[in-house]
Amino acid sequence: MIEVFLAIGLLIALTILLSLYRAALGPGVFNRVAAINVIGTKTIVLLVIIGYYFERPLFFDISLLYAVLNFIGTLAFAKYLERGEVWS
Repeated sequence: MIEVFLAIGLLIALTILLSLYRAALGPGVFNRVAAINVIGTKTIVLLVIIGYYFERPLFFDISLLYAVLNFIGTLAFAKYLERGEVWS
């Protein structure tokens, strides 16, 4: 069972690196924002897998907090791209 978690974790880490490539060299700003959001989502899944593997329930709480921050950050950046300002 340990090998399965290791393989899944490595696969997710590889897809994070692919998304990082897309975020750095994407054709447009919206593709880059989507790639950063994908990286955040994959990081949340990786935290949950690590928390389950090491039997640490605190990792689940950390992943939920990171999910909320990722969502709020994506919304704020999308609003900035649309209007040119965040607060109005």
